[in-house]
Amino acid sequence: MLNQWLYIAIFVAISILLPTIAISLARVLSPKKPNKIKNSVYECGMETYDKTWIQFRIQYYLYALVFLIFDVETVFLYPIAVAYNQISLFMVIETIIFISILFIGFLYVWRKGALNW
Repeated sequence: MLNQWLYIAIFVAISILLPTIAISLARVLSPKKPNKIKNSVYECGMETYDKTWIQFRIQYYLYALVFLIFDVETVFLYPIAVAYNQISLFMVIETIIFISILFIGFLYVWRKGALNW
């Protein structure tokens, strides 16, 4: 039992250590020659000529949220795909129910007009 926790501890330590080392090396080794142009605000290669704080339509955020919801939910189908040869009838029925709930959610979002551009 302790041996399994040791693998998890090593994995967590490596997952913290590698990004820390990469960020530290980038900070130390990167060239530092600041000037007025490099420190200026960059907006699509063009100088801004009007106020930069504008309101975006909430619909763009809804697109992102709907994408994340359906994208994350489909990750739960991965274990079924991995264990495809050993699945039972109960698992098949649960998968059909899960996909049906996703499809009903998709129809709901579609009928509400959240997917219209």
